[in-house]
Amino acid sequence: MADVILINASPRSGGNTEQVLEECSKALHAGGCSTRVISLRGKQIQSCIACYTCKKTGKCAIDDGVNEMIDEIRQADGLIIGSPVYFGTARGDLMSAIQRIGMVSRGSDQFLSRMVGGPVAVARRGGHTATIQELLMFYLINDMIVCGSTYWNIVFGKEPGEVQQDTEGLDTIRRFGENVAYCINQVKK
Repeated sequence: MADVILINASPRSGGNTEQVLEECSKALHAGGCSTRVISLRGKQIQSCIACYTCKKTGKCAIDDGVNEMIDEIRQADGLIIGSPVYFGTARGDLMSAIQRIGMVSRGSDQFLSRMVGGPVAVARRGGHTATIQELLMFYLINDMIVCGSTYWNIVFGKEPGEVQQDTEGLDTIRRFGENVAYCINQVKK
């Protein structure tokens, strides 16, 4: 069991979002939290169909890997979502996944309630804040505890590895990881 689940919404192996989440994960480890990254790469995530089966079963009726994610998230203390920004917003498959995760939580045992975390956005130039705002809606409607940092959780980079040049962005993500670990440790007391 991981204390913190990090969802990597990038379709690229070794890409900027993965690198940023690795930095976040290091900060979480230094704070005493174990981590597990769930990648959406290669998954074919469907949108919620509002069938409300989850209210009866505690699981989503669609069998495309989201239930396995839910099983892991349900056992965690924290959830961090990292998304590349495409056309000024989070990836569609990520939004489909978190809408279904939220629907199952709200329809069943409220497993997201008071879970600690927050969103991370990675992009070349723009759309970071819109993506953060979009992802924050998931955290806020699900009664989650959102951690901040010294700036918004955004990092700039286009080509793989360019995020390594955004020292302020990486420092922000590291502090965010520290804050998530700190909050989880405080909540566990």
